[in-house]
Amino acid sequence: MSGDYVNLLADLKEDEILKLTQQRLDANEDPMNILEDSRKGMEIVGQRFADGEYFLPELVYSGELLKQITEMVKPHLKSDAKTKRLGKVVIGTVAGDIHDIGLNIVDFMLDVNGFEVTNLGVDVAAEKFVKAVQDTKAPVVGLSGFLTPAFDAMKETVEALEKAGLRKNLKIMIGGGQMDDEVRKYAKADAYGKDAMAAVKLTKQWIGAG
Repeated sequence: MSGDYVNLLADLKEDEILKLTQQRLDANEDPMNILEDSRKGMEIVGQRFADGEYFLPELVYSGELLKQITEMVKPHLKSDAKTKRLGKVVIGTVAGDIHDIGLNIVDFMLDVNGFEVTNLGVDVAAEKFVKAVQDTKAPVVGLSGFLTPAFDAMKETVEALEKAGLRKNLKIMIGGGQMDDEVRKYAKADAYGKDAMAAVKLTKQWIGAG
């Protein structure tokens, strides 16, 4: 069932995927398994986009599908994960980039793991990150980007946070399609999270919850 689920989501089969999600929930399957399969399916979508097989409309549509799945799954998650808040995190896709698949998965995984997430969305200017950190007092920021122009935008965002006097007590991670540890060094971020679970793990380490 797991393989079918991943492929149905990757193929953007809305009716089938929502029906299968409900069936798995009705069978009392661990909701985290469904989320993990959703993540795998979205990874394939991202790859198809990178390969030129999918375009922006498919990307947007897949994001809507993921939202529907997560809304169905959320009520079935353990209540302690939903109520106990471990700390605050600000995330967003940097200026000039409009990819949000990875961003939305990270948002959801942080949320279900007990973090209060401020998701700034896509094409976020450096000043907006600065204001969000000032407003929320969040100790962790996640910068997402898919394309190579995001490298400079990430660097500029880190510099803006530094200039605003916020960098000292702040932990910054980067993630997304073309990102790696070299980009992390270039942007002067603290860590590179290769996927949503890595982002959760880093956040837990930094906030002292794991």
